[in-house]
Amino acid sequence: MSEITKLIHKYLRHDKQFPHVWCPGCGNGIVLGSLVRAIDRTRYSKDEIVLVSGIGCSGRLPVYVDFNTVHTTHGRALTFATGIKLANPKLQVIVIMGDGDATAIGGNHFIHAARRNLDLTAIIINNSIYGMTGGQYSPTTPYGALATTAPYGNIEHAFSIAELAVTAGASMVSRGTTYHASLLDDLIETAIGKQGFSVVEVISHCQTQYGRRNNMGGAVEMLRWQKENSVRIRQSSEKTPEELDGKISIGVLVNRELPVYTQLYGQIREKARAKLTAGER
Repeated sequence: MSEITKLIHKYLRHDKQFPHVWCPGCGNGIVLGSLVRAIDRTRYSKDEIVLVSGIGCSGRLPVYVDFNTVHTTHGRALTFATGIKLANPKLQVIVIMGDGDATAIGGNHFIHAARRNLDLTAIIINNSIYGMTGGQYSPTTPYGALATTAPYGNIEHAFSIAELAVTAGASMVSRGTTYHASLLDDLIETAIGKQGFSVVEVISHCQTQYGRRNNMGGAVEMLRWQKENSVRIRQSSEKTPEELDGKISIGVLVNRELPVYTQLYGQIREKARAKLTAGER
């Protein structure tokens, strides 16, 4: 039995939930593969992992894996994940979100999860569009790009998810693409092992809703675009601003040690418990 077959039988609900609902060539499948490989490297048991998602194409991902999984409401994946982690800090809680799920209706939760430095891993699949609900523009749709709600071009400027997470206070932030799958494996593995709020932004492709409308071709052409327009972080310092214009910086943007909310919360609980035991108010 090959290693791929072993991973499929070990981690996927292959006898229950397939075939999947994603479009042929969708980047979500690549993210699913990277996530499974990364978790396998960490050696956590399936019972130690909780995978939480919101609504959207990416929200379907936990349905296919044999972990503890929670499919929540739109934009609220981080709030459910916060409750799970605070109730049982021993669990490894991973949150899967799309760009709209995380930075539109869930935007406030996202920046405050980073600010608090909650001990969670957030994987945000950024395909620059609302793919499942009809191709509306999202907070990461590039300026000038076409969408069903922007037939003459988007006039809003896009969020940079990774930079937003850095500024908001996350302990670790990285960015990968679905073309650079091996790098994505490494980024997710490192993020899971990091204490504090770790964010992996994944530049993915939606050939159905985004690529078709913006004349970017199919999945293969969009993957080729990722390859040709990505620059490793370590190489960015060697390039001029003009050379980096329109490029995607991939790799680890920041990895720092900060106070972890989950640990501090546990200390508060112990202090309150000791006070109660002593009969104090």
